[in-house]
Amino acid sequence: MSLFKARDWWSTILGEKEEFDQGCLCVADVDNSGSGQDKVIVGSYKGYLRIFNPHPVKPGDEVQPEDLLLEVQLREPILQVEVGKFVSGTEGLHLAVLHCRKLCVYAVSGTQGNVEHGNQYQIKLMYEHNLQRTACNMTYGPFGGVKGRDLICIQSMDGMLMLFEQESYAFGRFLPGFLLPGPLAYSSRTDSFITVSSCQQVESYKYQVLAFATDADERQDTEQQKLSSGKRLAVDWVLNIGEQALDICVVSFNQGVSSVFVLGERNFFCLKDNGQIQFMKKLDYSPSCFIPYCSVQEGTINTLIANHSKMLNVYQDVTLKWAAQLPCIPVSVKVANFQDLKGVIVTLSDDGHLQCSYLGTDPSLFQAPKVDSREINYEEMNAEMKELQKIIREATKTQDVLPESEKQRDVTVTAEVSPDLDEESQAIDSEVKAGAVPSVTVKITIQSRVTAQKPNLAVCVQAPLAVTCDQFVFGDLEPDSSETVVLSVFLKENCCPSELEGTCMVSYNIPTELNPEGIPRVAQCNFSLPLKLICFPAQPSKAANHKLTIDTNKPPVSFVTIFPDFVDPSEGDQANALGFEFLTGSKTTLLASKTSQRYRIQSDQLEDLWLVTKELIHRLEVHFKKQTCKDFACTFSGSIPLQEYFELIDRHFELRLNAEKFQELLSERAVQFRAIERRLLTRFKDKTPAPLQHLDTLLEGTFRELQRAIVTSRREVFNMYSSLILRKKFLFLSNDVIVSRSY
Repeated sequence: MSLFKARDWWSTILGEKEEFDQGCLCVADVDNSGSGQDKVIVGSYKGYLRIFNPHPVKPGDEVQPEDLLLEVQLREPILQVEVGKFVSGTEGLHLAVLHCRKLCVYAVSGTQGNVEHGNQYQIKLMYEHNLQRTACNMTYGPFGGVKGRDLICIQSMDGMLMLFEQESYAFGRFLPGFLLPGPLAYSSRTDSFITVSSCQQVESYKYQVLAFATDADERQDTEQQKLSSGKRLAVDWVLNIGEQALDICVVSFNQGVSSVFVLGERNFFCLKDNGQIQFMKKLDYSPSCFIPYCSVQEGTINTLIANHSKMLNVYQDVTLKWAAQLPCIPVSVKVANFQDLKGVIVTLSDDGHLQCSYLGTDPSLFQAPKVDSREINYEEMNAEMKELQKIIREATKTQDVLPESEKQRDVTVTAEVSPDLDEESQAIDSEVKAGAVPSVTVKITIQSRVTAQKPNLAVCVQAPLAVTCDQFVFGDLEPDSSETVVLSVFLKENCCPSELEGTCMVSYNIPTELNPEGIPRVAQCNFSLPLKLICFPAQPSKAANHKLTIDTNKPPVSFVTIFPDFVDPSEGDQANALGFEFLTGSKTTLLASKTSQRYRIQSDQLEDLWLVTKELIHRLEVHFKKQTCKDFACTFSGSIPLQEYFELIDRHFELRLNAEKFQELLSERAVQFRAIERRLLTRFKDKTPAPLQHLDTLLEGTFRELQRAIVTSRREVFNMYSSLILRKKFLFLSNDVIVSRSY
């Protein structure tokens, strides 16, 4: 039995598939019995209203039927339930039920029966208010310092505070700068309403200021009320807490002092009634609900805070005094008094688990039995120890986490690139301006020697290349089974890639005896894409701005031999010039010397030299490797073109500045567009027709400027991205040149 566990005193499950939230729980003597025993009132989003009178049950016993005093369906979702003095002419407690578009006040009464199960409870509707706006939450109290009765304040979803003086509607006020509704509470000592705005600020509004401010309803619905009448709604005090609030609670255990408790997403605040921070506590968990209650030590306040880890923490100011485990995650917590047991913790979860519990533990009545003395058999003990040591060694064997060698790999993945381009291109949403964008088929095969759980295949190629599908999910692979997928690779954006390489990666789990869920492993392979995927043969060019000469130690090889896919076989061995035209429009020429062992690559753009240079060196190495030539080498004796590289860096930096400038311009145009929209909307809502003063013309012009700013911003971002690819290609070229010079 755990000491840190909330002891179940009474619990039940409410309904089936019903939902509950923070305001759906309330504890009070709602039937005015005078016994001082609280009843538990619960409302659900399905419209069910239930009232319980819990009695202690023995462990394992079910809840008695007489514990449920009343269950009625109100046909509308119940957002919040509260108990107070809501009916004029009497100081008895009544039940207020908040629906989305209605506020109902009921009287709960019971009739004494003649037998054990004869008590009957019923509710009587005292009055109701039909709301013109969708409600969010409510609070109540003696607004304005009234005696012997409670008034109700409802916060709507659009930021209006609607105040009701029991059976009559008083007035409504809009909160300034409202965006989304937050928690709402009333402080009787300062006669003010406290909420947390979308600006993550705790705000306090005096009731008197609300009463004398401009009427929200009259300002919008009548022409007689002028905008200048009344006073502007002003906030009493503001405190920035830097996070959204989950709940607010105002407590006043001492008549002279009241405190405002605010539960944030990561912090817990205690404020004075003038907005000054009394103390705060940083939480290392995600809270769900809280409730302050009176402390036995004078000058301190205890607080119950529940979190999403099913824990209930008890704080005395900022000191953690106790922590208890709960069976569920509560969305609301209260403290109630039942049958001579005070301080019972009542919790409600979002799925309807209602529990009354207390802290502490039950005494253990277990007594260890006496052990009979017997002679020790050392041989049996040695045999048992050896058996246990054997089991320990088997259990502590290290499991292989890293992949094994290629020969013993459990799962292998292979990629086969088609030697020919697709007859019908599979390019999707390509931005290349060329007439036809080619694609090439890649066939990927996964073979498994053992059982592989949850295999996932990811295919990655360098942008601006793209694949038709980059993620594949398979079922569990059986031993000696395989899976095959086919996809296509194409050029998506209108710029050349930095390399024609791709990667296939398979993640899977291998189950073991000690780990049935499996040990995670990864298998991968690389594949190369053909050069003709991004370029096609063209006429060689004699003049070029940038040239690169590669020296070799072997006689030049005919282009018909090493570039059969770009040279017409009818040209024979006389082809010593070869032209490449990329899909983006740029051209590169490859020349082979007839008298020396040199190759020249030339182009009008420096970055276009890289792919052709890399392809030439790769094909020459493959050619001489087939001829069993081991001393083939490529060298470069020229100077590294650093000046061009520095110009490319400056160009990229300029593009980044332009992109930021157009992003700021786009933001300014968007702010201007929204401001004009708000002014037009105000004119359209006004009952008195007024001239638009060319606002429609200004809106249309701003819209055109916004569209131009969007197009320009996208173009600058694309240029910056293309410049980044060019820098990468130049780095590859420079590295290749440096390595070649080291031979």
